[in-house]
Amino acid sequence: MLAAPFVAYSQEVTFTAGVRVVNVLASVRDKNGAIIADLTKDDFLLSEQGRPQTIQYFSREGDLPLTLGLLVDTSMSQERVITDERSASLRFLDQVLRVEKDKVFVVQFDSRVLIKQMLTNSYNKLEESLTQVDTPTRGELRQGIGGGTVLYDAIDTAARFLLKDQTGRKALILLTDGVDYGSSSTLTDAIEAAQKQDTIIYSILFADRNGNSGRGVLVKLAHETGGAFYEVSKRLPIEPIYDLIQKELRSQYSLGYVSDVPVKVSEFRKIQLSTRRKGLMVQARDRYWARP
Repeated sequence: MLAAPFVAYSQEVTFTAGVRVVNVLASVRDKNGAIIADLTKDDFLLSEQGRPQTIQYFSREGDLPLTLGLLVDTSMSQERVITDERSASLRFLDQVLRVEKDKVFVVQFDSRVLIKQMLTNSYNKLEESLTQVDTPTRGELRQGIGGGTVLYDAIDTAARFLLKDQTGRKALILLTDGVDYGSSSTLTDAIEAAQKQDTIIYSILFADRNGNSGRGVLVKLAHETGGAFYEVSKRLPIEPIYDLIQKELRSQYSLGYVSDVPVKVSEFRKIQLSTRRKGLMVQARDRYWARP
């Protein structure tokens, strides 16, 4: 297990030497929530700071390489659900991991952020690391280890350390009750760290029915990074939720453009992506980190 250092943010992904391309990943659904996977570049409208932009790169294949982080809450509030989280996560990775293209890392967090597995394409290594993801022992609790939930620190660390220098599609899957206790980072810090790394967050609220819930936090994390929020319930267990995430990851649109206004200072710039077809909902981030 490694301690996670804090490092400088990486710059926007560059596809062509000397040209900064802003990359936007999007999922599109109809009014019933069904994924729409047959759109073309001309079906989309894209603007930056209210100015129309020209989409220069477009793909509707979910075939692009994927860097995926699995962040698992191992605080004591998760003690009753951790076994279900582990087994469902293993099944999900077995289905989604393409060893020739994709890489996955595993992080657990309670009062500490612990990297259980660095980026790998080995299912065996991921399986081994997930079997070791667990809530603190009584001995650790007596030593003062595990008595917290540093959710925001976990996201910030994963984005800035493990996802830096990674290209292509990047996503975090967050399994937690959404309650943070003890982070030095704030919710805003966590969101901005993910945004600066072009990373989507899929938040899964998995809570003991007797525990507290940070539902609003998880909704905000997903919404502001272009991801999605799910809540585990009797009606919607975790396995179908993972199936929904897998389908979305395999049907994303990748759009790229070069801003019509050169970047002179580092700043967040607002973007808006929509479709010409009526009745469709676009799920994508609404700003990006521009750097000169």
